[in-house]
Amino acid sequence: MKRPSIPVAGTKGRPSVPACLVFLAVAAALGLTGCAESKSSPPEGKAFAAVTTAKQAPQAAAPAAAAFAKATTADKPAAKQAAKAATKAYTSAAAKEPKGKYLAGEDPAYAKRCGWPVKCPEPLPGSILPKKRIVAYYGNPLSKRMGALGEYQKDEMLRRLKGEAARWEKADPSHPVQPALHLIAVVAQGDPGKAGKYRMVMPDKIVNQVYGWAKEANALLFIDIQTGHDNIRTLLPRFEWILKNPDVHLGIDPEFNLIKCGKVPGSKIGTYDAEDINYASGFLRDLVKKYNIPPKVFTVHRFTRNGVTNARRIAVRPEVQMIMHMDGWGAPWLKRDSYKDYIVSEPVQYTGFKLFYHNDTKKGDPLMTPQDLLKLEPKPLYVQYQ
Repeated sequence: MKRPSIPVAGTKGRPSVPACLVFLAVAAALGLTGCAESKSSPPEGKAFAAVTTAKQAPQAAAPAAAAFAKATTADKPAAKQAAKAATKAYTSAAAKEPKGKYLAGEDPAYAKRCGWPVKCPEPLPGSILPKKRIVAYYGNPLSKRMGALGEYQKDEMLRRLKGEAARWEKADPSHPVQPALHLIAVVAQGDPGKAGKYRMVMPDKIVNQVYGWAKEANALLFIDIQTGHDNIRTLLPRFEWILKNPDVHLGIDPEFNLIKCGKVPGSKIGTYDAEDINYASGFLRDLVKKYNIPPKVFTVHRFTRNGVTNARRIAVRPEVQMIMHMDGWGAPWLKRDSYKDYIVSEPVQYTGFKLFYHNDTKKGDPLMTPQDLLKLEPKPLYVQYQ
């Protein structure tokens, strides 16, 4: 069944905070093209959230959540028009599930033809995958609109994460759940900022705060990097101080890597090539050897064809457990289609799947359950809630 070209994104809120830290959630330009040319028109399924700063001062770590307002980028005529057009396109499309034995992303024969299961090195001692499944909450504690990690107060957030972990363990007892907090530690911005890089590096105080929460919940911490116009080769070494810990892992987001095309985050969808991913993987490998720690888990977000180029050239290393993570939002049929087209069709090592509490359900669709995801082939071993 040919998938219709339907942009499925929306507008997040634009909170108002003190001048030292102004949060700006920008709409994912609905149906954006990537930095590279694409012959197809895939439905773009991920909403864009950016942070801008008026002054990137040391006091940026101060609590600011209480000052958040409910204004949205819909206040801007262009954003309002884009949102209206996307809603019309979505509601007028025939989003029917394909008929047959398997839904998209569930056919084991298709997965096998694509190369699953992938032949890769035997897991080293201390490896988390494939024996366990990671269930993570994603976001930033300074924003209620960027994911579950910041939407709720700490105790409530950890309670909810524990509940999700319990549901997954009940659905698949063969894979014990390892909870995790996935922190956006470098956040793409719609403004160049003082550094001119369209990104904001979270203060160490914020990173350590979330790390403390993770330890309290016996959870892992993921450091997630949105480079903006910066270079992963410059930003990643900045986090060696935290990544050297055995319970801290890495995520990178191609959507916000716009250094090559030079566009403002939110106006284009970025990309990473295998060369960039291999650099980050090599950096993690070296940390594992340098500090004599267990293998690192490395998640790469993906929801478009050009989000990752030359995926077949991504190196698989014993010291690094690679997860290609389906990061799009929308109706279940669209998420399964994206998983099939961008994750299953280009095997790397392990797979992940993101669920959006709000954006997946905003059109009246149900949030996919553990039972739904366990029908996928291969079954995701990393599940992220935003």
